[in-house]
Amino acid sequence: MADHHKPTELTGAQALVESLERVGVDVIFGIPGGAILPAYDPLGQSTLLRHILVRHEQGAAHAAEGYAMATGRVGVCMATSGPGATNLVTGLADAMLDSVPIVAITGQVSSAAIGTDAFQEADIRGITMPITKHSFLITRAEDIPGAIKAAFHIAATGRPGPVLVDISKDALSSTAPFNWPPTVDLPGYKPTRTPHPRQIREAARLIRESSRPVLYVGGGVVKAEAYEELAELVKVTQIPVVTTLMARGALPDSNPLHMGMPGMHGTVAAVGALQRSDLLITLGARFDDRVTGKLSSFAPEAKVIHADIDPAEIGKNRQVDVPIVGDVKLVIAELNQVLRGEDLDGFAAWVTYLQALKAKYVVEPEPTKEGILSPEYVIKRLGQLSGDAIYASGVGQHQMWAAQLLPFEKPGRWLNSGGAGTMGYCVPAAMGAKVGAPDEVVWGIDGDGCFQMTNQELVTCTLNDIPIKIAVINNESLGMVRQWQTLFYGERYSNTDLKSRRVPDFPMLAEAMGAVGLRAETPEEVDEVIAKALEINDRPVVVEFVVHKDAMVWPMVAAGTSNDDIMIAKDLAPDWEEEIL
Repeated sequence: MADHHKPTELTGAQALVESLERVGVDVIFGIPGGAILPAYDPLGQSTLLRHILVRHEQGAAHAAEGYAMATGRVGVCMATSGPGATNLVTGLADAMLDSVPIVAITGQVSSAAIGTDAFQEADIRGITMPITKHSFLITRAEDIPGAIKAAFHIAATGRPGPVLVDISKDALSSTAPFNWPPTVDLPGYKPTRTPHPRQIREAARLIRESSRPVLYVGGGVVKAEAYEELAELVKVTQIPVVTTLMARGALPDSNPLHMGMPGMHGTVAAVGALQRSDLLITLGARFDDRVTGKLSSFAPEAKVIHADIDPAEIGKNRQVDVPIVGDVKLVIAELNQVLRGEDLDGFAAWVTYLQALKAKYVVEPEPTKEGILSPEYVIKRLGQLSGDAIYASGVGQHQMWAAQLLPFEKPGRWLNSGGAGTMGYCVPAAMGAKVGAPDEVVWGIDGDGCFQMTNQELVTCTLNDIPIKIAVINNESLGMVRQWQTLFYGERYSNTDLKSRRVPDFPMLAEAMGAVGLRAETPEEVDEVIAKALEINDRPVVVEFVVHKDAMVWPMVAAGTSNDDIMIAKDLAPDWEEEIL
């Protein structure tokens, strides 16, 4: 008599596809090749998995990130061994620094050939060890289901991040019984989610005793989707807030207690709030150098409450008075519980001081400079006309202007490469976001430098019906590097001039890839092309905005200097008006 409980025999490739279906994957970005080829056979027959054939593996990794950021789910990319796998490296590093949950599946040469410098062999597990949360090398078919289940669990829990699963070709080709593990058993991996009540009480005590507190809100609040909790904490305590580059939108910019983004290109009010504070309530932020400036002079009078799910971040850069390890959503909820109904009215003078700074240093971009379009004006109009779209940004000046000028009223709609600062992130990330949120308007805001790194993914968008919109802010140069050369290298512009006024011709390039190509050179044309781009939803659109090459991002804290030395324009410092209370 047949044993009905005997597991079905599957090839490793079939087990991989079955496992991906079971963990709820619906889309994979990838490119096939020799070592991963066995997996593509059952993948092509799956009715649950959509595979999007990208044009470059780096595009697959960034698209997986964009998908993860837009949906809150784990993004998936796939590549073959050797160069296929190494092309994923930049995206994995990017996801690691910005805590984005993705799983990368790579093929590897047959297990007997590992270590022989076989064709297309690279030790991708060794290469990515420092830039993944965890990695697996699987050489037996029976180990595939457990590794996939564990990989998705690790990527999505605790501090999210990228996980690599490298599978040898013989493991994909051979057969084994398919056993789906009922639970994930990872001794040593037990992220603390619930904060310690004593630390919460201690934090509440410091808040009561402070007179100049600031909520320093980082990307962890976005990862934890702790928006309602944060809004209540602000309402209950009336404490001013700053949101880092990764946390833009976590609290609406229109909230009167919101002082904007702190850091190297932050607002005067946000930088002032941190510098003059006597208590930093740090929620899911990591005291990054771009926020702190010179560490020894950062927030010199402030005590520090630091809440983070990753204990390694606490005390890493700044001494902490009250460490709280836990899920920031639960941390804020517990703080609300303790502080609700308390009479915290000692912050009025402090709030008045910061609101005066905020009002004094409002930036209203002029439409043109010397008759040429101002990039700040373009980005501001783009936000005003597109509203609550999802915005993905490249890296550089346009990223900073976008972070300063877009309408951040709703959370989880801002995608950018923060920690790694990866040029070329925008187009594939926008593509991934649109796949994850097909009913949303998705704008990529890119520079002419970034756009020339990964624009080939527009072909992927055209062929797969992914109608993203890309604004290319063309200042004919690597703008942020040029800004540094202007300020710190005596205006010696070594290798930053891209001469991209017409080479390439961006609208023609877009048309060649099956997208619509538009161009604006005057303020009147700006509104026209944005309106036209918003009407076209059956294919990708690229709009080139020809802008002034010497526009600069202000305010600015020069690298390695104190936040106190913030400049609001060249050689111009803000007037802090010392008296706060």
